Amino acid sequence: MNVFLSLLTIHCHAPHPDRVPALQLKNEIKTRTVMTDESPSSIINSALRTYPLSAAGELPRSDGLSLTIRRQRTTETVDVNGRLPEKLRKMYRDEDFILHEDKKLIIFTTKTNLSILKQNKHWFVDGMFKVCPDDYYQLFTLHAMMTNAIIPLVYGLLIGKSNGDYNQFFEKLFEQDNFQPESIMTDFESGTIKSVKGTLPNVLHKGTF
Repeated sequence: MNVFLSLLTIHCHAPHPDRVPALQLKNEIKTRTVMTDESPSSIINSALRTYPLSAAGELPRSDGLSLTIRRQRTTETVDVNGRLPEKLRKMYRDEDFILHEDKKLIIFTTKTNLSILKQNKHWFVDGMFKVCPDDYYQLFTLHAMMTNAIIPLVYGLLIGKSNGDYNQFFEKLFEQDNFQPESIMTDFESGTIKSVKGTLPNVLHKGTF
């Protein structure tokens, strides 16, 4: 069953108490730095777009965030085997951040993110094509609702936008747990829609302009 809604594409992050938002902000900036070719100002502005006002006192200085980006981009991006180095495979709590990695697909997420995803019954996906590293075609993201905001939980670097590319992403994801979403919202990319209908036949599909 398809439902078509006219909504804006969502790129936002969940507000959290205390210092957690600042830590998540830094992680989001590091992730976008590694996975995209965006300018530092664009990365910072995107990450700050939904930073909670309640945590303004913990907001890092802009020059500090810019330094984080410069340091991240001067880091070696691959090892001798063509894989991401160990320093880029961990989050701030030392959680593994690489779910799957080969020449056709890299999936970034953590066990914590997958646990949050499993608890959520309504998913949102998005594809970004202009900010992707040269070796890949798009950055594909899977989001869910948390604390009244929609946050990205799984990131995928895909080499294309075919049905097969999206199928591989979802197959690797569903190998991790028995996810049972009730609905999933996508744009009108034909490959995404075919993949969702094929891999999630009993899930309500919603289209967004």
